[in-house]
Amino acid sequence: MFPQTKQFSFSKFKLFFSIILLLWSIKSNAADIYVSINGADTNIGTKDKPLGTLHFAIRKARELRRLNDVSIKGGIRIIIGKGFYQLHEPVVLRPEDSGTKDSPTEIIAESNEKVILSGGIKIKDWKKLNGTIPGLPKESIGKVWVTDVPNFDGNDLIFRQLWVNGKKAIRAKNYNGGEMGRILSWDAGKQTCKIPIIKNISLTDIKGMEMLIHQWWAIANLRVKSVNVVGNVAELFFMQPESRVQSEHPWPAPWISEKTGNSAFYLTNAIQFLNEPGEWFEDLQNHKLYYWPRASENMLNAEVIAPAIENLVKIEGTIDRPVSYIRFKGISFEHSTWLRPSQQGHVPHQAGMYMLDAYKLKTPGTPDKTTLENQAWVGRPASAVEVVYATNTSFESCRFEHLASTGLDYKKGTADNKIKGNLFKDIGGSAILIGTFSDEATEVHLPYNPSDQREISTNDKIENNLITDVTNEDWGAVGIGAGYVRGIKILHNEINEVSYSGISMGWGWTKTQNAMKTNTISGNKIHHYGKHLYDVAGIYTLSAQPESFITENVIDSIYKAPFAHLPEHWFYLYTDEGSSYFTIKNNWTPAEKYLQNANGPGNLWENNGPKVDENIKLNAGLEKPFQYLLKEKSAYSKREINQAEDKSVVFELIFKSDHLPGDNVLRGFAKGNNLLPGSICKWNNRLVIYTSSLKVESLKQTLKGLNATEIKLYDNLFYDFNRQNNCGEKPVGEWDNIILSANLVKDEKLQKEYLDYHKTQFEKWPEISKGFCNAEFQRLAIFKNDRQLMLVISIPKGKSLDELNPKTTENNPKVDEWNAIMKKYQEGIEGTKLDEVWVFF
Repeated sequence: MFPQTKQFSFSKFKLFFSIILLLWSIKSNAADIYVSINGADTNIGTKDKPLGTLHFAIRKARELRRLNDVSIKGGIRIIIGKGFYQLHEPVVLRPEDSGTKDSPTEIIAESNEKVILSGGIKIKDWKKLNGTIPGLPKESIGKVWVTDVPNFDGNDLIFRQLWVNGKKAIRAKNYNGGEMGRILSWDAGKQTCKIPIIKNISLTDIKGMEMLIHQWWAIANLRVKSVNVVGNVAELFFMQPESRVQSEHPWPAPWISEKTGNSAFYLTNAIQFLNEPGEWFEDLQNHKLYYWPRASENMLNAEVIAPAIENLVKIEGTIDRPVSYIRFKGISFEHSTWLRPSQQGHVPHQAGMYMLDAYKLKTPGTPDKTTLENQAWVGRPASAVEVVYATNTSFESCRFEHLASTGLDYKKGTADNKIKGNLFKDIGGSAILIGTFSDEATEVHLPYNPSDQREISTNDKIENNLITDVTNEDWGAVGIGAGYVRGIKILHNEINEVSYSGISMGWGWTKTQNAMKTNTISGNKIHHYGKHLYDVAGIYTLSAQPESFITENVIDSIYKAPFAHLPEHWFYLYTDEGSSYFTIKNNWTPAEKYLQNANGPGNLWENNGPKVDENIKLNAGLEKPFQYLLKEKSAYSKREINQAEDKSVVFELIFKSDHLPGDNVLRGFAKGNNLLPGSICKWNNRLVIYTSSLKVESLKQTLKGLNATEIKLYDNLFYDFNRQNNCGEKPVGEWDNIILSANLVKDEKLQKEYLDYHKTQFEKWPEISKGFCNAEFQRLAIFKNDRQLMLVISIPKGKSLDELNPKTTENNPKVDEWNAIMKKYQEGIEGTKLDEVWVFF
């Protein structure tokens, strides 16, 4: 038996031993592998002896997993120290690198340090160019610096981007700033384009020159093969295959219009165009790189980086062995390249997907679409970080910057992955792509629904990312582009400074059942978009997506694109071909400028526009823990912002007498078109819809589905009594609209008299306005189509016209006089009784 004092000491020893065991257990349950810019791959990877590359750290982690080392029970952390890590090949993670739920692999920056995985090469040894060289503009002499083109893998490095002190420089082009020219013509047969000649520049002997052409919702990059100059016109011939594809495909195509202007263009990549600060030119024939520095740049100490590799990181699983439980946190991915435009040209179809082949069909029709008149097959642009067949991976608090094409691409077979709290900035293409669009062997209009559902990107989440200054080279790319996805959640992202659409979800242009369903776009803030292109929206969808939701987003501030062919063809929300089974609800926009183009069934629009609850507006975008990212927002362009002009219009639909839609059909139509049920009225075989001019383009599409024999638009508003203007009183909060219709008599002279009376009524007959004010009319508007009139009287909600109308004549005999005069100008529309003039809908 131990003495009491001995027993106490032994208890303390047991406690101490337990703590040691616990600490040893904690240590043995996690493996840390360190990487340092000053490390070496011959080291063991500890903090004191770190490895030199992420490549070897992943290999070490792979070995620990292969050997089932006890140290990895709680996971593996690859901790990378501060520094610029130049990659000569992509970092690849394979199925063997997978972690588990309890033992993930994390690749993290040490203590919030700046860790850059770069695909670029630093270019040094700059010298001021003495004298001149052939082709250099006079204004550039004495201002340009030069160095040797860097060597990469034994050859001159070819690149399309250059960053100086973290700011993208401009590949020399013939128009400065945001200016562009206008093509003169496009000859699809000859596959040539004519442009006006450029003063003081000979184009006939320039090698490597390219043309960028603006066409609808995309641009094309075309390599110039030769130039034929006749008088003041230069005819451009292009390289194959882009010459054929550009000339044969119908959508999008070069635009020729005297009214709105031909397609805009600029030429690039010639020493002759190097004529302003910030421009550069790579002379591959003489192995030289030229740059005109900006005023703030000193080339003796400037950091100049050109991209060298396309993929920085690749996560590559298979359908049976996906890569799982890999997490990146706090890493910067920078300086990727993309050279396809320099090698084969770049003719995009949509959302940055480039056409491999495309042409117009002589006889329209495909198995899925009997009226389809074109076919296309597309490829997918390269991405800095590419993920294929992966589950439970994540990128959190990372930076994707200074990238040539796509930032992060979850291409296929992905499930339960997370993209959260990242910055995407200064990216040539899309920030994020996810899901299959079309495999290269599949025609783009065919619905995708694979027999093995594991191919479908499912239940991935994109949330709280800041996306700013992306699509700055391929203007037709998007902020976030989702193809055939299922269960995706795109939540609380902020997207701005985008050349085309903010979020694009869906592919295939089809109402047919496909892989997509249960998708959600909610709480995002999208603004300052549509910077260069049109046929554009903050949120854009394609094809049937049952049980999908677009809710509580805020969309604002779309730029006036300077070279848009149809300047008004822009939208806040845009459900395009085949979009079906969406609920679109509680989205705040400054006006209800939306488009529903060739939609399928089952869409519900409810409570969208400027009257949405203020809390929805306040809560959209980055949530509080991620708002520190907002300091990274790019400066807004100085371009004007589009303002939607919200005017009233009336549609009239005329049916065969027994074909008028029933109440249930009309209620469904109202829900599917963001209309108040009270905005649709009937009389005999006619319907009228009193709505906003912002909905005209969309309703022209959707009204066809009601199968009327005639659809008439009344947008000629020639008389407008307004309570605010005419009575000096604020209108009531809610009102009802009463709609009436009559014809003007056939006599054109009398018609003119009638219109003249109404032009001067407020001045010459002020008693009429007084009567309307007395009757509590909120608005009285008259529209005209040919000789038919539509009269809309707005009265306070809950009151009746029978109750209010007599007040117009109280102590006001001039109203009776006016009404008597008007009778000789009006008659009933078709279907009225003999003495009937105005009919109530």
